[in-house]
Amino acid sequence: MSSSTRGYRVDVLDTVEALAADAWNALVPDADPFLDHAFLSALERHGAVGDRYGWLPRFVSVRDAGGTLVGAMPMYEKDNSYGEFVFDWSWADAYARAGGRYYPKLVVGIPYTPATGPRLLVRPELADADQVRRLLIEAAIEFASGRGMSSIHWLFPHEGDIGAMWRAGLDWRLGTQFHWFNRFGEQGAYRDFDDYLAGFSSEKRKKLRRERRRVAEQGIVLKRLAGHEVDADGWRTWQRFYESTFDRKSGIPTFSESFFREVGAKLRERMLLVFAEHDGRTVAGSLMYRGDKVLYGRHWGCEEEFHSLHFEACYYQGIEYAIEHGLTAFEPGAQGEHKIQRGFQPTSTWSAHWLADPGFDRAVRRFLAHERRLVAEYQADLTGRLPFKATEST
Repeated sequence: MSSSTRGYRVDVLDTVEALAADAWNALVPDADPFLDHAFLSALERHGAVGDRYGWLPRFVSVRDAGGTLVGAMPMYEKDNSYGEFVFDWSWADAYARAGGRYYPKLVVGIPYTPATGPRLLVRPELADADQVRRLLIEAAIEFASGRGMSSIHWLFPHEGDIGAMWRAGLDWRLGTQFHWFNRFGEQGAYRDFDDYLAGFSSEKRKKLRRERRRVAEQGIVLKRLAGHEVDADGWRTWQRFYESTFDRKSGIPTFSESFFREVGAKLRERMLLVFAEHDGRTVAGSLMYRGDKVLYGRHWGCEEEFHSLHFEACYYQGIEYAIEHGLTAFEPGAQGEHKIQRGFQPTSTWSAHWLADPGFDRAVRRFLAHERRLVAEYQADLTGRLPFKATEST
């Protein structure tokens, strides 16, 4: 699909590789790893998206009269709801029971990745930024309407996208994740992990230190590697860990060893692999990504169980890394109330939704209004359980 409007050319493309990497990356703020052209193109080349898993690329591009890429959006056509982390299976079921066809639908976001980030990419300092954001949303709606699709779902957008989505009439769904935030204010950022723990109540501080001590007492050594530092044996080992997690949970390991190897080589320091070694063997690992400001925890796997090792490899190593590198936040992934006692704060996440059928749209809006109230109450309750001496506010 392509069209010209208001001095811009809008296209919907079947692959991100139709767009030059440097032109795409010029739209991506803060070196967001999941929006990097290398990450998105690797998803396609290594089969993580496409017909097999029902994520069909439908990237939206906006070019100005001179042909410069000034706006873009990572969009996928879906025939299922797998790998989204904003759960709408009940919507699909209700729509089907009413005689409708929920799939295919459109999703704007990063496959299998519940990390917040911009979804309406616009060239920095563009005078018509709001107009380009509007064009991106309108292009998605035109594409969905022209093909009789039921809905469009923008997943985990940054706050910078909210105004444009609100003005476009989209409705909002409130979710909760648990994020770590570096300290701000007169004291400045945390100096080290002990400085971070100094803000905990005495009981909670002792518990966390005991967890870290137990890992060391079991003879486990943690090692951090940037993506380009991992050798072939390391990637084979990591792939076993990654797949083992899905074997235990009956999920689908959509990322291949070749995917991780390529992304690691291209993102380099923006990929972080933490390996745990015991008696000379690598027994567990966690995988994280980072941008200029935020660290993102993504995957964990192990071949042996050790007390507190999951917390160390997935959370404490990430916090230490974020402090050492002056990052402002650490998003360790979806769900997990156990993160609260380790200082990860209940944090609002959002999704935006367009539904084609007016009656279904009204019903979903009523549901979302009620759900937002319940989620806000849930967050308030969880905030009272944080381990700090005095609850910190972000």
